[in-house]
Amino acid sequence: MNIYFKLFSIAFLLFAIPIGSTFAQAELMPWGDLNGIRVKGQLLDFSTRLNVVGEGGWLDVKFSGKELQKPKFRRDGDVQTVSTEIGGIIFTEIVTDLKPGLVDVVIKCESKVDTNLTGVFFGVKWSKVKYSGKNVFDIKPKDSGISKNTEDKNYERLFLPIHMGFFRKGIVYEKSFQISVNGEIDSEPVEISLDASVKGRPFAGVGGNFRLQNALTDPQVIDYCLANMKVAWGRVEMPWREWHRTLENDPTAEAGNGKLDAHVKKSMQMAQRLSKLGMPVIVSAWSPPAWAILGKPNNRPTPEGVWGNPLNQDRMQQIYKSITDYLLYLKSNYGTEATYFSFNESDLGINVRQTAQEHANLIKGLGFYLQSKGLKTKLLLGDNSDANTYEFIYPALNDAACRPYIGAISFHSWRGWETETLKKWANAAKQINAELLVGEGSIDAAAWQYPAYFEEESYALEEINLYTRLLAICEPLSILQWQLTADYSPLTGGGIFGDKGPLKPTRRFFQLKQLGDTGSGQRHILVQSSRDDISVAALAGTETGYTIHIVNNSAGREAKLTGLPPGIMRFKVFVTDRTRNLKSLPNIEARNGQAIFKLDPRCYLTLVAE
Repeated sequence: MNIYFKLFSIAFLLFAIPIGSTFAQAELMPWGDLNGIRVKGQLLDFSTRLNVVGEGGWLDVKFSGKELQKPKFRRDGDVQTVSTEIGGIIFTEIVTDLKPGLVDVVIKCESKVDTNLTGVFFGVKWSKVKYSGKNVFDIKPKDSGISKNTEDKNYERLFLPIHMGFFRKGIVYEKSFQISVNGEIDSEPVEISLDASVKGRPFAGVGGNFRLQNALTDPQVIDYCLANMKVAWGRVEMPWREWHRTLENDPTAEAGNGKLDAHVKKSMQMAQRLSKLGMPVIVSAWSPPAWAILGKPNNRPTPEGVWGNPLNQDRMQQIYKSITDYLLYLKSNYGTEATYFSFNESDLGINVRQTAQEHANLIKGLGFYLQSKGLKTKLLLGDNSDANTYEFIYPALNDAACRPYIGAISFHSWRGWETETLKKWANAAKQINAELLVGEGSIDAAAWQYPAYFEEESYALEEINLYTRLLAICEPLSILQWQLTADYSPLTGGGIFGDKGPLKPTRRFFQLKQLGDTGSGQRHILVQSSRDDISVAALAGTETGYTIHIVNNSAGREAKLTGLPPGIMRFKVFVTDRTRNLKSLPNIEARNGQAIFKLDPRCYLTLVAE
């Protein structure tokens, strides 16, 4: 594989190449980093960063990255644009797909004040191991880049200057680059091997979060999702602060006197609606009342990066009563008994912050109190901000006194996707024989800042790829999408994020529907892929009731599925990709315990045994 980088001056004139069709080949992240360029679905990978190097030199570097800035992203046909600020420098990065394997990158930058810097650089990194012995880069002029040695011997790095030295306020400095890739596309067959000898935990199907935040646009999305998708689990907010603002008030009495807060009422009605549809409902609290915490309510991180507030340990009995009164009112007045309760992401502090031991103590204390008042509601162990903070659940996991009050284990899928990290959650669930839930499912916690990214193929495919891996590794009872409302919406239009077009489902919606409509009520079984860029998960019910989910994140190829029980003769086939939404394809025949079929580039394919 050869990759060529060509550097041009700011006077660079774009070649007269017609740009009519959307290649969507440059894989640009909304914070400004390129992952590489796709050709026929395969990622020919390298990585880039925007770097601001301080006057003191290379020990003072700020760079683009996920959740490091507050960028904006948009796409207009073949042109993607990122706007961001790094270290006082305002960037505009424009990436244009010219033709397969060729993109144009324009970087503009300006300083908010007059300042001296070592410089602003477009950094490029590529694997020496993967491209060993090959003519990987050709840079013209050759002295335009700065090579830097690092301790990592596996990668080469090059820093291409946009501007160096003095930056005058208001002056826009600009450079243009062309990046081309070409090489052999890997279309070697993949083998998917099934082992149905041991059935794992059950899969109820896709769930959803229904935290109400957008009064104008939430209802239409909720109505559409509930009418057009199987939703197995629901999670709603307990607006604790609005329910019980002052310690002296009796919230139940006030609600009985017609003084129930409007947001509390709508949240309870949301729980009721889901319950009437037959869903188990999780009630989670975000914002606590001031009387229940230490310090001034903190809904944003401090300068030191600390989120949320700890509970006032001297008022735990009042806290137990306040939460229980809410759940009792929900049950008696809206006919809905919460299956589980949690504080949202209390490992991080969104917005109650707990230590691991405080979390264990809460499970025992609140769990006992709920039980004493006749509620069947149990506590979620964890409901963590991501998979990385697994040690937060260990005190409760290893405390036998907590177990009667733990209903299930939960984590959110924003970070921590490594296989070994995910296995820790699967093992925790097995340790105490509890179900595992992914309480919030998606891939980018900051994506609300650049909502156009929700419609990118790279976002949609990465999301369903993660869900497929979660099924295979963690065996969750459900993955609860964040959200099935206008926030992180799987729909567009209708005023969502300012889009005034007609309300319509996106590729992400059809992927969720494809996952939720197939395989629910079955059990996880073992399945393996011979390729890392093809993720698989499998479910089984009866001897011939099998569902196989396959995500191909690369080029098209032939696939062979082996290990099928003898009773399986054919599969129904459903696909969602760039041009097809939950489209039914011709059946795939199975013979002698195996099936051979075509796997298209960058697709989500589901096989359902007839």
